[in-house]
Amino acid sequence: MKKLAILVGGGPAPGINAVIAAATIEARNRGLQVLGCYNGFRWLVQGDTQHVVELDIGDVSRIHFEGGSILLTSRTNPTRSPDGVRRVAETLQRLGVQFLLTLGGDDTAFTAAQIAKALPGITVAHVPKTIDNDLPLPADIVTFGFTTACNLGKDLVRNLMQDAVTTERWFFVTVMGRHAGHLALGIGGAAGATLTLIAEEFPPGNISLDRIRDVIEGAIIKRRAQGREHGVFLLSEGLTARLDPETLKGIEQDAFGNVRLSELDLSRLLKDRVSASLEARDLPVTIVAKHLGYELRCAPPGAHDIQYCRSLGYWATRFLIEGGSNAMVTIQAGRLVPIPFDEMIDPQTGKIRVRLVDVSSQMYEALFEYMIRLKPEDFKDKERIKRLAKAGKMSESEFVNRFSSVVGT
Repeated sequence: MKKLAILVGGGPAPGINAVIAAATIEARNRGLQVLGCYNGFRWLVQGDTQHVVELDIGDVSRIHFEGGSILLTSRTNPTRSPDGVRRVAETLQRLGVQFLLTLGGDDTAFTAAQIAKALPGITVAHVPKTIDNDLPLPADIVTFGFTTACNLGKDLVRNLMQDAVTTERWFFVTVMGRHAGHLALGIGGAAGATLTLIAEEFPPGNISLDRIRDVIEGAIIKRRAQGREHGVFLLSEGLTARLDPETLKGIEQDAFGNVRLSELDLSRLLKDRVSASLEARDLPVTIVAKHLGYELRCAPPGAHDIQYCRSLGYWATRFLIEGGSNAMVTIQAGRLVPIPFDEMIDPQTGKIRVRLVDVSSQMYEALFEYMIRLKPEDFKDKERIKRLAKAGKMSESEFVNRFSSVVGT
């Protein structure tokens, strides 16, 4: 009996169990034995076969409703050591595995691609999983888990917006998204947040905390000029990754060499800087710093993600059984479209390409226009400049000199 092994790498995302269930059911119906590997690559890279369990239809038939992962997950990186990938391949060989199905983001996809090269006897397929929505897919194709995360995040931000109105305070909320601002923008757009700030709208290179502070402070002043002393600002975690190296110095890294962005509290850093700047001009404010992300990752998947993930699991298994390999499995226009691993690699970095937010798109333009923030038209009308400067307790020249440079950031 041929064997299909399934494992999950990286952070959790709604829909993981739906993929596992669909893949298991299809494989068992085709006469395959299914092995679930706990904790991603953690045990395989150690040559440990004790943390592998056989899966049958009865074990998975109703898990598609559940959040989390029945196989758990980890960020263990076999590519970190010269022989890590080889050890994983050897362990899979000892288990008698012919087919490997990995679920994960860019790091897991990269490892899957390396295993496919190291062990030609095993066919490998990867299912794109991340609430960050940053894998190299066509612009209109989301990664699974993203839709559910946006929907739940929208509800949480709505509650914060009501609290902000009721208590007349400001919330600075950092939203997960290591490289890309898709999640922050999706939640902010759906909730109608006051402002959503993402790294992609800044020029290439490092971003200073002072520049981010000025964008936010300018938005607060504009809200005050409108007679409102409250708001909710969403900040993409990707902003943290773009801060200058000195600010990031000493921050812990994960197994793939990524800075653990949650260790650097961006919202709190900006809260302190914005508060100090405003209070220096006798504009006291109440700001609450929060981080949003972990609340979203293990949520029960919504209807879209359940159906989407069941399709991905089914077609990924069919793809492997029918001779496919070395590709990320996607569903586009209702059809299976495998994307070869080689096409996903960035030639400059040697890693999986990251899909960033296209800030030139009309979708982004519409979301931008609904944000409350300083815009070019605010500096073209003398009366408007006068009102804004008054709201910020500044002279008109001080206001223009301080904030005109952040327009079009």
